[in-house]
Amino acid sequence: MDVREAIRRRYSVRKYTPQPVDEAMLRTVLEAARLAPSGSNRQPWKFVVVRDPDLRARLVEACNGQAFVGTAPVVIAACGTMPDRTMSCDVPGDPVDVAIAIDHMALQAAELGLGTCWIGAFKQDAVRSVLGIPADAKVIEVLTLGHPADKPPQAKKRKDLSEIVCWDRWS
Repeated sequence: MDVREAIRRRYSVRKYTPQPVDEAMLRTVLEAARLAPSGSNRQPWKFVVVRDPDLRARLVEACNGQAFVGTAPVVIAACGTMPDRTMSCDVPGDPVDVAIAIDHMALQAAELGLGTCWIGAFKQDAVRSVLGIPADAKVIEVLTLGHPADKPPQAKKRKDLSEIVCWDRWS
């Protein structure tokens, strides 16, 4: 599968089989994050990989009651380790850098036939508490990972390119 096909196949999976994620596949997904670019190559991230069923169950409530979080065989809390850093363009750095790493994981997972779902609906302090994340780090996103139990949508609804692209100047 090429990158274009992985992009087309990736969708937000909210129903997983109970089949565990093979250790080699999990490491391949994590390696994709490790190889992701970051500002000045700081790699300001840490990924808490949760496979323990009890911890995953506790993350359901921390993720605003989204039950599917507890059914995914793997949940990854993607944390930024430089939460006060702002890039010279006046944009916080950790959310940008960590998002790139998460997207690398999601695309790698799609290539392997695994599913993921980005989760931004969570309680920061609750996720920190469940996973023992220190105050000097910030949970940027939570990512579920596993074997999809549902089928991808036939066609993704996306705006036409002409609606999202301007040439040379904003229009």
